[in-house]
Amino acid sequence: MEKNDVIRLEITGLTNEGSGVGRHEGMAVFVPMTAVGDVISCKIVKVMKSYAYGRVEEILTSSPDRIANDCPVYGRCGGCSFRHISYEAELAAKEGFVRDAFTRIGGLSPEFLPICGSPEINGYRNKLQMPLSRDRDGRAVCGFFSERSHSVVSVERCMLQPEIFAEIVSFVMEQARALRISVYNEQKHEGVLRHIFLRKGHYSGEICLCLVARRKVPEFTRLAKNAMERFPQITGVVLNLNKEKTNVILGSEETVLCGTAVISDTMCGNHVEISPRSFYQVNTPAAENLYRQAAEFAEPKGKLVLDLYCGAGTIGLSMAKEAKKIIGAEIVPEAVENAQENAKRSGCGNAEFICADAGQAASQLAQQGLKPDVIVLDPPRKGCDEATLSACAEMSSERIVMISCNAATAARDCKRLEELGYRAVMARAFDLFPRTTHVECVVLLSKK
Repeated sequence: MEKNDVIRLEITGLTNEGSGVGRHEGMAVFVPMTAVGDVISCKIVKVMKSYAYGRVEEILTSSPDRIANDCPVYGRCGGCSFRHISYEAELAAKEGFVRDAFTRIGGLSPEFLPICGSPEINGYRNKLQMPLSRDRDGRAVCGFFSERSHSVVSVERCMLQPEIFAEIVSFVMEQARALRISVYNEQKHEGVLRHIFLRKGHYSGEICLCLVARRKVPEFTRLAKNAMERFPQITGVVLNLNKEKTNVILGSEETVLCGTAVISDTMCGNHVEISPRSFYQVNTPAAENLYRQAAEFAEPKGKLVLDLYCGAGTIGLSMAKEAKKIIGAEIVPEAVENAQENAKRSGCGNAEFICADAGQAASQLAQQGLKPDVIVLDPPRKGCDEATLSACAEMSSERIVMISCNAATAARDCKRLEELGYRAVMARAFDLFPRTTHVECVVLLSKK
């Protein structure tokens, strides 16, 4: 094959990046926006040594999984990858992603329980982060980055977000124009307003509006007051200052412009408070299903549970009513404060939270001779470091329950834990991010 060749291709699988894959003359060809069962006319756009990339010229035979796209920016925005296939087909693909990661990458063979889908596939996100930029005509736009770039695609309404988020974003943009608050230019590191950041309590309906800016200007106070007057659901407006030339969204300095910086909600029956920087699952009902499964794997009744990467404490607190004691560790100070307050408000007197890196906390507790019965790990996408895994193994807990948003790093870490004396017993995929390529999993490991 050569670039610009047009070939006939049958799509036989999906990658965990969302592309369809078929084979032509023994070579794999990856094609975005295709479905298993599609037969397409494919134009080759890039040829590598053992594989190639293509794009759809024409769908010759449509897959039974294919559905009509319902989003005007699908394919340009870098968010969704599966709006062109049925949700049943998406779940089957994601279940395969998790199974493949553990069997192929990890070389592991746990029992795989059926995937648990999301109660809602649209409007489920309780968190929104939208970058601002200017289009070619110089007009301020707000939306999402296109795939593998920092070019902002203007989005009026994201199907994954609740409708009120679109209304608030539109209002903030109108206010920014009226108050002459300039929009950030990433290339030149100029301008003021960088991101619009929203968090919403799924059950409470409370909303925090966070404005991420390169510097503070007096007009932000007026914008904040106007926003709270216009939207009674907004309980507070926060200004986060990010002065650096960086891809990281939030800076380290925050000021409350109006109201309060935290919102309240309920998770697994417990009262929780969340600040802008606290980790909180973006799909609350689906996360509750995942946490229930984690609790079933943990069997926490009467046991000491160590919750590493605990965030605002939601996982540990979901087990606190049965556990003897919960000890949580988290590196973000605001999240630890939220976790401590959440424990008090939920009446969980047996929960303790410390501010420390997971590896440091695990090592320190191991040195103190702490012997938790169960360890819960919920690391970021990059997974656990060696210090954390070694310290967990040193504490020799009966069970380790790992929750992960990246099956590949989870499989890698579980393989390392097997080398350290544990066995991956059971795993289950959970879809917390419908229409995207992301999928969570929860794994039970037991001491050999």
